[in-house]
Amino acid sequence: MQAATAFVPCGLGPFAATTDLGPAPTPGAARHDPLLQTYKLCTATALGGAGDTGFLLWRRIRSSCFLQARTALPSGGAAGLVVRASLDPLAPALAVVRQAGGTTTIRVRRTAGDAVEVIHLADASADMLQLEQRGSDVAVSVARFGDLFSRHVCHGLAFGAEVVFGLLAGGEAHFDNVRLARPAPADFRPYHDYIGSELELIDAATGHRTIVHHEDDSLQAPNWTPDDRALLCNRNGRLWRFDLATRTMALVDTGDQVRNNNDHAISFDGKMLGISSGETSRVYTVPIGGGQPKLLTPEGPSYFHSWSPDGRYLIFTAARGGCGPLMNLYRVPAAGGPEERLTDTPGALDDGSEYTPDGRWICFNSTRTGRMQLWRMRPDGSGQEQLTFDDTNNWFPHVTPDNKSIVFITYGPEIAAADHPFYKHVYFRTLPLDGGTPRVLAYVYGGQGSMNVNSWSPDSRRFAFVSNSAAL
Repeated sequence: MQAATAFVPCGLGPFAATTDLGPAPTPGAARHDPLLQTYKLCTATALGGAGDTGFLLWRRIRSSCFLQARTALPSGGAAGLVVRASLDPLAPALAVVRQAGGTTTIRVRRTAGDAVEVIHLADASADMLQLEQRGSDVAVSVARFGDLFSRHVCHGLAFGAEVVFGLLAGGEAHFDNVRLARPAPADFRPYHDYIGSELELIDAATGHRTIVHHEDDSLQAPNWTPDDRALLCNRNGRLWRFDLATRTMALVDTGDQVRNNNDHAISFDGKMLGISSGETSRVYTVPIGGGQPKLLTPEGPSYFHSWSPDGRYLIFTAARGGCGPLMNLYRVPAAGGPEERLTDTPGALDDGSEYTPDGRWICFNSTRTGRMQLWRMRPDGSGQEQLTFDDTNNWFPHVTPDNKSIVFITYGPEIAAADHPFYKHVYFRTLPLDGGTPRVLAYVYGGQGSMNVNSWSPDSRRFAFVSNSAAL
């Protein structure tokens, strides 16, 4: 196959090796572009069995991980993801395979030497694939990029303590947005136990993601600075500045406030920073270069979210007047003064408030219809309108600097409407500012801290976020 001559061996990213499975007339080849973080595999061998033949880029790993990738087939053939007990051709294995011509199947062998069962999936045109293996179960998720996943669980695979995860090709196959990761353990303690963090950038037009920084602990909530030079992130109660050119972190001075949470935002003119800090969260302002913060909300809890475009107000979520766990939206003058309530919906949680860049609207999320959905209102709290209408839970609407669209985070219906937990499979979705049909832009393992604050680049072409993985 002539296309194979374009592929040269190179570094393999998180994978360890390549292998031709079954008879191969010529050796397969792999190329990894570390800058674009993409993979191309090429082989003259067709895919067969439960990923028993073809060309495999793989890694042997301790059990219970997930692998996801977006696939492309530029010249026919097939692409897939596979998890196997071993490289033995008759080992227990499961592959989800996308075939040129529009079929997507699960191919599974539950025990060594068994026949292969083929499951035809309802979404035959899927190009976004994901496998998550936990013990003897494998959850297969597929989607046409831009849609929500459909999910199928296969039980009873005879895996051991280690498995082989890999990308699989028959012919030429391209893979991007590849993530091999380990979920948090089932017994992790929220706000006490943390897993590793990847700081990522995503192209809003294509959905292509690149990892730009890693921390072994909890990095959260990037803001993109208006000068396009840095990201401001929370890590372990402190704020850090990530330089986009040098890819280095520097601590931001926040004076005596060293218990900052992930609710912070930069003023539209780029001169000031609003933060939420303290055991009982309160709102402060501080110069963007650092200094001693100024307290604006003596009463807590108060969770800051956005500046007004003219710099006169800060808006935040707060519990006041003995309303228990329910919260409403408030604003307070940046110069100091009394706070003003903007929402007062009985029994609802209102959160995630953010001004549009033209100052005409405040977008927010609310449980007032049962699920957490996106809303908007005028800056004085009038004219409240619902923007999303579905069975998921939608949080933290962030408006593009060009004032055209919103990105937000979506949890599945199995999550309580008032909760936005750590370490879940979530979606980042977009929709026009005036409403419409949401479109998935990223399939992410994260949640709390991934995208709590506005992280759009100044040109509205990219945004930053955090994904998570325990050590592989």
